[in-house]
Amino acid sequence: MNLRPLADRVIVKRLDSETKTASGIVIPDTAAEKPDQGEVLAVGPGKKNEQGELSPMNVKVGDRVLFGKYSGQTIKVDGNELLVMKEDDLFAVVESK
Repeated sequence: MNLRPLADRVIVKRLDSETKTASGIVIPDTAAEKPDQGEVLAVGPGKKNEQGELSPMNVKVGDRVLFGKYSGQTIKVDGNELLVMKEDDLFAVVESK
């Protein structure tokens, strides 16, 4: 099944967070208060402004993004758990050096 988000929505696949430090210490899920990370799988066309013009999206497919712990709506597609959220719910794009 293919999903095509509408307006300024994006579809994100949550990435697993590190649960073990480099020295081997296991971090419990309750202690991890960092924002979640994910990969953008699909992007909507953008949101219309007051003049009716389409504002382009700031993220693209393949971007790695940060978002809040409770952001977005969880859906299941073909056995995969995905998130649908507005672009405003994203905190940042993770860029590698």
